[in-house]
Amino acid sequence: MDVSPAALVHAVADMKRDQVTSEVQIQVLKKAQDIQSSSAMAMLNALPAALPLASSGSLGTQVNALV
Repeated sequence: MDVSPAALVHAVADMKRDQVTSEVQIQVLKKAQDIQSSSAMAMLNALPAALPLASSGSLGTQVNALV
């Protein structure tokens, strides 16, 4: 095991770089999840309201055949 000061500095620098990389990756993941969430909500909001059941006639009065 190398215990020289240069090796220690190099190891600390590598750990810091890895930490920054991880933080950036987490931020990108959070942003992607936010975009996905807003897209899903937009799709759900675009769905039409529930269609009314038929109230007369022989078809559609027992089962909603439109769904």
